[in-house]
Amino acid sequence: MKRKSVVIIAAIAFALTVILTLHSVRAHSVSAADRTQASQPALKLIAGPGRVEPVSEDIKLGSELSGKLKSVKVEEGDVIQRGQVLAVLENDDYRAQVGSAEAQVRAREATLEKVLNGARTQERSEALSTVRAAEAVMENAAAQRDRYQKLFAAGVVSREEAERFEREYNVAKAQYQQQVEHHSLVDDHARQEDQAFAQADLQLAKAQLQEAQARYEKTLIKSPIDGTVLRKHHRDGESVSNSSTIPDPILTIGDKGVLRVRMDVDETDVDRVHVGQKAYVTADAYGKQKFWGHVVRVGEQLGPKNVRTDEPTERVDVKILETLVELDKGVELPVGLRVDTFVVSGNAELAAEVR
Repeated sequence: MKRKSVVIIAAIAFALTVILTLHSVRAHSVSAADRTQASQPALKLIAGPGRVEPVSEDIKLGSELSGKLKSVKVEEGDVIQRGQVLAVLENDDYRAQVGSAEAQVRAREATLEKVLNGARTQERSEALSTVRAAEAVMENAAAQRDRYQKLFAAGVVSREEAERFEREYNVAKAQYQQQVEHHSLVDDHARQEDQAFAQADLQLAKAQLQEAQARYEKTLIKSPIDGTVLRKHHRDGESVSNSSTIPDPILTIGDKGVLRVRMDVDETDVDRVHVGQKAYVTADAYGKQKFWGHVVRVGEQLGPKNVRTDEPTERVDVKILETLVELDKGVELPVGLRVDTFVVSGNAELAAEVR
C-alpha cells in the first residue's frame, strides 16, 4: 500500500514537471512573437468601392450634326485604330456642296490666270490691225480735206462741201484714237487692282471649299484613339441628334490596354492615401482572387459617392475622395465591373506577403 502511494506521488510530480515545462516554452514563444509583432508594423488596408474603367476612361462618340446614320461600321468588342471611320451619316448633299466648291475654285483660278497672262497673241494682233486700218482711213480723210480746202480757196467747190470733208476727217481721227487706246489696253499688262481682285476672289472660293469639306468631314465619325468598342448605341438607319442638353452617343470606346479602378475613399481615410501605394481589388465573380495595382492619382476635392454598394446599411451622406488605382498589365476585367478596392498603407514587406 505504501509502495502504491509512492508511485502515485511520483506520477503526479512528473506530470506537474511536464506541465510547468510546456507552460514555460509557450510563454517564451508568445513573448518572442509579441516582440516580432512590435518590431514589424501590422498591415493596414484602406477599403472602398470602385468601378473598373479603361485607361482612357469611357469616350462617348457622338455627331456634331443631326441626321440619319448611313452605316455603323463596327460592333461591340472590335479593336479600332486612331482615325478609323466608325460610322457615317447620310451625306450626299454635303458631298455635292464639296463638288460645287471645287468647281468654283477651278473657275477662279482660270480667271486669275487670264488676268495675269493678259490678252492672247491673236487678240493683240487683231487690235493692232484695227489701229492700222483706222490710221489709213484717217490719212485718206486728211488728204480729202486738204484737197477740198484748196478747191474751196480757188472757188471751185462750195463751203458746205469743204466743211463736210473736214467733219469726215475729224470722225476718222477720233476712231483712230479709240483704236489706239484699245490696242494699248489689250497689249498692256493687267492692272494691280485687277490682279488683287482676282486673287481675293480665288481665296474666297478656297475658303468656301474648306468650309464645305469641314461640313462633309463631320458626317464621318472617326476614332480619336487606338482602343476597343465598348458599347454600340445606334444602328444603321437610326437618327442621331446634336444636343448640348441631351447626349446622344453613337458609340462608347476606350483603351483597354491598361485598366484602372475609380475608387471612393471615405473622408476619414483621405490622409492615408498617397500616389504610389500598392493596392488590389476583388470582385464577387472572381471569389478570393486579388488583382494588384498601385495608386496613380488622388483627387483634390471631396465629393459625393460615385459607386453604391446597394447595402441596406450604406451611408450616402458621406463625402469621398476620388482615387485612381491602375491595375498591373495583363489584368483582364470587364469594364464597368463593381469591385472592392483595398489600398495598402502598412508595412511593405507584409504587403508583399499578402500578395
